[in-house]
This record gives sequence, structure tokens and C-alpha cells, in this order.
Amino acid sequence: MNALISVSDKTGILEFAQALHALGVALLSTGGTARLLLDNGLPVTEVADHTGFPEMLDGRVKTLHPKVHGGLLARRDVPEHMAALAAHQIATIDLLVVNLYPFEATVAKPGCTLEDAIENIDIGGPAMVRSAAKNWKDVGVLTDASQYAGVLKELKTDGKLTDKTKFALSVAAFNRISQYDGAISDYLSSIESDGSHSLFGGQANGRFIKVQDLRYGENSHQQAALYRDLRPAPGSLVTAVQLQGKELSYNNIADADAAWECVKSFTEAACVIVKHANPCGVAVGSDALQAYSKAFKTDPTSAFGGIIALNCTLDEHAALQISKQFVEVLMAPAFTPQALEVFKTKVNVRILQIDLPPGGATPWAQGRNAVDIKRVGSGLLMQTADNHTLALADLKIVSKLQPTPEQLQDLLFAWTVAKYVKSNAIVFCKDGMTMGVGAGQMSRLDSARIASIKAGHAHLSLLGTAVASDAFFPFRDGLDVVVDAGATSVIQPGGSMRDQEVIDAADERGVVMVFSGVRHFRH
Repeated sequence: MNALISVSDKTGILEFAQALHALGVALLSTGGTARLLLDNGLPVTEVADHTGFPEMLDGRVKTLHPKVHGGLLARRDVPEHMAALAAHQIATIDLLVVNLYPFEATVAKPGCTLEDAIENIDIGGPAMVRSAAKNWKDVGVLTDASQYAGVLKELKTDGKLTDKTKFALSVAAFNRISQYDGAISDYLSSIESDGSHSLFGGQANGRFIKVQDLRYGENSHQQAALYRDLRPAPGSLVTAVQLQGKELSYNNIADADAAWECVKSFTEAACVIVKHANPCGVAVGSDALQAYSKAFKTDPTSAFGGIIALNCTLDEHAALQISKQFVEVLMAPAFTPQALEVFKTKVNVRILQIDLPPGGATPWAQGRNAVDIKRVGSGLLMQTADNHTLALADLKIVSKLQPTPEQLQDLLFAWTVAKYVKSNAIVFCKDGMTMGVGAGQMSRLDSARIASIKAGHAHLSLLGTAVASDAFFPFRDGLDVVVDAGATSVIQPGGSMRDQEVIDAADERGVVMVFSGVRHFRH
């Protein structure tokens, strides 16, 4: 058996090559890989010696040769192929180990130039990988260090690779080439004529890996699967580890994502309860128990069968309280052993642990998408994600009445929650908890009325609450509805032709009004 090894990332390659040599595999190699193996006492034939043709053009041409590709592409079951190899003294290559020039890592570096990017586009590597992957019945092709151990185990046990393994390696190889070419296309397509980069390039190449098939989609007659980014950010939902419970459904995942994205917005201990993609209860507290208890009070009816997300460790006290309600999914960055014990009898509850990014709670933003994508008929809508964070300094107080420090905190809290509520969104808040949420109505007036009705059903008083509206009030009537319900302070983007009419109404009603300067439509 002959193996050709040529890798940029040399992780584990020496140990793998030593194991191959111990199994009697003859080694071919190139450049730095060959030097590494030779320096460690392994007998290696340089590809240039094998082909009888020296490397040229600064190494750009070294494996693009019939003795390489003939050895990879020849079908062992076709006599004419084997006769051609014999006639030209070409040996078969039975194992190819290649990972590619680090194009993705290069273009991710600040200050990467077009010249740097071009020099890190691999030509010979992908060509060999394609040849080997096409001829998978006769050649095993490895494109990642994670494959070394499994291949070695099979070679040591059976002396060869099974067709199942070789086909799986071939599929992985073509996937890797697709990812690599997609990254090159994305980068080059984003370069403008003046040398600058466009965020939205001339071509978009999705590169996602399937995590799992799902039982069905949004409805039982639909099929579905979950995919993740090629390199998911830490602290994102797809990095979750399921500790117990039934298999996640399509709707579980969609709702869990809504809850997780919202709860990550808070630095204090926070709890978010989501039902049908909308927060039905959000609160901050001194610990998980207080945050959950306050969030649950907002809308106990909707919380039934909901998705619960916490941004802090779930302990036994909070677990005992949460276990009293029916919950579909429970998420947190950590669980105490006692908390997990509480849910052992609740075998259907899906418990997800999503580790905090390195550095604690501050880098939550790492898990946010940079770009949001929505499918439309035969196309895509792409936009930068709504990752805007509002600070106190950003607020513009437009009413005569000035807000108290407590009102400012409630307004910021309400604004943060409104960002995750479907438009039209109206959110009443007080003392770090939602008091009423109106979501997804065609009329902002109806959202305001629904929020008030739901607060009444939960026996919560809206007197003295802060209200957030995700977009501006086009008329004063929306303001009048929330003030009639008990609100004493309001945050809205501003920007309407009738802003002054609405400001005058706030002054007439004796309430605080602040403008955020941004809106948070969520469709």
C-alpha cells in the first residue's frame, strides 16, 4: 500500500505517518511535510523523486503530474487502466492524506491583502482530493486530522478500509472542497473595483453541516433537519449539549433560539419564557429563582408548555420551582447536580446546556449571527443582524417631564425585550420584569390592548409601568391606550411625521417620553 501525505496543518500527522509505516505502508510526501517525516526518521520518497519532475514556480506545481493523478484515478478493476499504469511505470496510490492551504484562516486575519489571499488558494491539493474522492472504491482520502484514528483502527484490524469507510471519506472530501471553494468565491465576490470589500458579495455560498434529522417540520406533514454553521460561534444554540429529554422538534429549536437570543441580552441573572417564538415573560433578578418567578408571573397561562432560558446557573431552588410547571425545553449555561436530580423524574423535559464563551458572561455577543437570512420565493433576503444595543447615553428625552433613574432602567429593560417580540410589539415593564406583552398584531393599537388584557388576566397592575414600542407611534392614539392602561413612561424610536403631536400628547398626559433613535421590527 502506498500513501501520499501533503498537509498544511500538521496536527497529528507525524504520529499517523509513524503508524502507517509500522503497518508497512510506503510513504510519499512533499515539501514541509516530507522534511518533518524525514527529520523524524521515517523513510519517505519525495514526490519530485517519484515523478522525476522537480517542484517549480515556488511550489505552485509539484503534484500536478500523471504519476500522481494516474496513481489516484486508475480503477483497479479495469484491466486497461492497470495496463496503462504498467506501461508508464506508475504506481498506485491507495491512501491520500491532504489538508489545504489555510485560505479561510488567512482571509479572517485583519489586514489580509488580496495578494495574501491569492497565495493561499490551494490548487494541487484540491485536484488530488477530487481525484482520490472520485476513485473512492480504490483510494481512501483523508482531509482532516479527526479522521486519522478511525482509519488507523480499521487498517490495524482488517488490513484495509471497507467500502463504507472509503465512501464516507469521499463524501467528506467533496464536502471539504465545496466549503473551500465557497470560501474563495465569497471572498473574491466581495471585492469591489476600488479594492474595498462589500459585506454582501456578488455570490453567496451557504456552508452548513447537518446536525440531525428532525421528526417533522413546523407541522407533521413537513420534513425537516437542523444544520449548523461550518464554524459555529461559542454560546450559540447549535453548540448546546442535550442532557436529557425527548428529541428536539423543529418548533422546539425555533422557540429555543428566540429564548436564548433574548436572555443573552442581559448581564444580570435573567429568565426568558417563550411561546410560539414570542417572549411571554422576561425578568431579571438576584438569582435564577427570582428571575424565573418574576418572568412566570407575567403570563402563567402562556408559560404552560413554554421554552425557558436562563443566562445563569440553574440551582436546586430554581429547579424545584420550575418543575411545578409543564416545560418543553429548559436551557442554561450550567446546572448544579441537585438541579438535574430534580428533573430526573421529568424524563420528557429537554434540558440543554449551552456553555458560556471563554471569559464568562461578557462575550455573549460572540454567539450572535453577523448576518440574518430569510428565504423568499426562489431567493434570499440577507441583512446584518439586529445586534444594536441601546445605552442610557443614546436616549433622547423629548417630554417636559424628566425620567427618574428607576424609570430609565425600566425603559431600557422594556426596549431590550421589545427587540425580541414580533412586530407590532408593545411591552409593559416594571422593576425588571415584563408586566404585559402584545405581539404580532397588524395594528399597534391592538398590540397595546392585548398587552393590557394579558396583564389583567395575570392580575398584574400596569400602574407606573414603562412601555416600549418597537416602532414609532404614528398617531397619539397608541400613546393614549398605554397611558390609559397605567404607563407613566414610554420609549419609542421617533421619526414619525407626527412626532410633535405624540410628544405634545405625552406632555398633556403628564408622562415621560424618550426616543431611542432606532426601531426593532421583527417579522
